[in-house]
Amino acid sequence: MLRTAIAVATVILGMSPAIAAGDPAAGEIVFKKCATCHAVGEGAKTKVGPVLNGVFGRTAGTLEGYKYSKAMIDAGAGGLVWTPETVQHFLAKPRDFVKGTKMTFPGLPNPQDEENVIAYLLTFSPDFVLPPPPAQ
Repeated sequence: MLRTAIAVATVILGMSPAIAAGDPAAGEIVFKKCATCHAVGEGAKTKVGPVLNGVFGRTAGTLEGYKYSKAMIDAGAGGLVWTPETVQHFLAKPRDFVKGTKMTFPGLPNPQDEENVIAYLLTFSPDFVLPPPPAQ
């Protein structure tokens, strides 16, 4: 759990301004790889994975009505909150970022695809406000 908290802090401190540069329209196309297990939008229902509406700002492992792995629940209890940066790391290699997650997707190897999916998912998290970039 301490390792997860340290990883989360490291990710948050190293925020990437490129995240905001993603293309939601391109992300919608890439999201088709995710749509087998996840849903977004009006009327979205839980599938194999949780609904991703409002994912940004949510503590990992806490969406009511979804049965998460112990690893994801522990990650949330350890401080993992879904931000563009944490989602990007998760999308790159889910099982490396949260060891023991039940997500079987191997990850998106292209950082631009990750940024585009994040931009798309941000359209379903209207209450999430991107934090300002760290002071230089």
